[in-house]
Amino acid sequence: MADVIKLLPDSVANQIAAGEVIQRPASVVKELMENSVDAGGKYIRVIIKDSGKTLIQIIDDGGGMSETDARLSFERHATSKITSAQDLFAITTKGFRGEALASIAAVAMVELKTRKAESDTGIRVVISGSRVESQEPCSCPEGSSFAVKNLFYNIPARRKFLKSDNTEIRHIVTEFQKIVLAHPEISFSLHHNESEIYNLAPGNLRQRIIGVFGKQINQDLISVDTDTTLIKIKGFIGKPENARRTYGEQFFFVNNRFMKHPYFHKAVVEAYQNILPVEAIPSYFIYMDADPASIDINIHPTKTEIKFEDERAIWQILMASVKEALGRFNIVPSLYFDNEVLIDIPVRSSSGKIPDAPAIAINNEYNPFAGEDMQNNRAGYIERFEKDNVSNWQKLYSSLENNNGDAGQSATPGESQRKFFQIRNKYIVCPVKSGLMLIDQKRAHERVLYERFIQRLNTERAVSQTDMFPVSMEINPADYIILTEIEESLAMLGFRIQHDGNNTISIMGRPSETISSDPAELMEIFLEDYKSTDTDPSGGAKEKVSAAMAAASAIPYGKPLTQGEMEDLFDSLFACSGPNYSPGGKPVISIFTTDEIDKRFK
Repeated sequence: MADVIKLLPDSVANQIAAGEVIQRPASVVKELMENSVDAGGKYIRVIIKDSGKTLIQIIDDGGGMSETDARLSFERHATSKITSAQDLFAITTKGFRGEALASIAAVAMVELKTRKAESDTGIRVVISGSRVESQEPCSCPEGSSFAVKNLFYNIPARRKFLKSDNTEIRHIVTEFQKIVLAHPEISFSLHHNESEIYNLAPGNLRQRIIGVFGKQINQDLISVDTDTTLIKIKGFIGKPENARRTYGEQFFFVNNRFMKHPYFHKAVVEAYQNILPVEAIPSYFIYMDADPASIDINIHPTKTEIKFEDERAIWQILMASVKEALGRFNIVPSLYFDNEVLIDIPVRSSSGKIPDAPAIAINNEYNPFAGEDMQNNRAGYIERFEKDNVSNWQKLYSSLENNNGDAGQSATPGESQRKFFQIRNKYIVCPVKSGLMLIDQKRAHERVLYERFIQRLNTERAVSQTDMFPVSMEINPADYIILTEIEESLAMLGFRIQHDGNNTISIMGRPSETISSDPAELMEIFLEDYKSTDTDPSGGAKEKVSAAMAAASAIPYGKPLTQGEMEDLFDSLFACSGPNYSPGGKPVISIFTTDEIDKRFK
């Protein structure tokens, strides 16, 4: 029988490795920027064309490379960062695997120009699909310049599965933000299609956060600073009242490396317990310094998932640090009561007689005011107070009267009378013939608004609510790019926007269906929802814009609704073509049948 196992050619092996490291243009930006930081660059430029599909160029003024190093750097597992397996347990640099450049060169056309400070001339290396096309001396400044052209040109299937330019540039900006926030001491710039998105001067951490997310975030930052023998924690957290409903400004760093850590995220959220708006997610920029030997960053190709030696202890320290920061700025309530005050409400007797209303003892001899008119006013006030007191006391038992006798015998509303109830101001409950229907109020409203917005975009009929005073807001550069690309659809939905320059807009009008009275808040929520909205792949931009606008404009959880509002929402939902699911595909309705209810009582 012939042998069937064979060694793959290097070019194929490199393409397979590239699939783990280089997933999209943003992956190239991340790897090359990290190399520039490791090379000691103090000014790093990122130039992008066509969202990275045509060109990704990273230019730095770092140490540069010799001719031998420049050529060897494109070989797999070639690295200057580690020399032995023991070094993996004390990593202080970013790029150490020796896979990035080999992976990039396997799926793109790469040109490298680099020069060391002590060299008179530099070296130019051109590689396409892992094949070296040329290597020659050149004139270039100190440092390195990597130009990656036509990404995935030799893997059409991978290139075909790249997302829209809007999505890919958003991912690039996200990776750019992660690195620049980790290194505020370095100057960075980002250009896309000849437009400058960022130009960040070196500064302190607060200045870098403001430079990335805009001046409006400055007043929202609360400093965190904790120093223990296990870990050092510094950075900033956001004020609860400015927390958003979606992710976007949550960053963890350890030893100046961005990391994802859901477990530590829970620690931050736990510190905000009972002071956050419903479903809100706090902003945070948390920087940790730990012994490199106590963390493992080599558990994932992208090096963003990091394992700590004592995560439970760090969880406690982190939560305490955030709580302490909130307390220092008087965010957490600090009132404590020695004795709990109990109000004794008498139980109604079997005879049906309403208990006597509690009397209030009044010292008629005490009067801090002088004058006969004041005495008369005081007597009249006491009389009115006693009448209101008795009236309110009787109202307390009125619901019990309504539930006694014939009035409460029917549990199913008739055709002319429907009963709706709210659970935790989140779910609407309505009795139906088969049992109990539960409706998620936010998702239901999303479905209603989504179909209205889709219809409006298809019929090009816009209804705008014009505000008396336009609202000006600064948008971070990444979101501003998105806004300009979908502005036409927003106008059709009812937004009236004026561009004021420097990533600043004035909102002149907004869709009439929106719940929020703050146009700037509505726009912020919409942009966050738009970036995170997943819709049917067969749909297009209209569907995504409509779904995001519906999510931003819908009734939030925690909002109490009147009987009329619940009834209107109920009727509007069942007038939709697809009432059972939200635009994101999540269930809106759940029915507990009578049989299911009966089983719970057996």
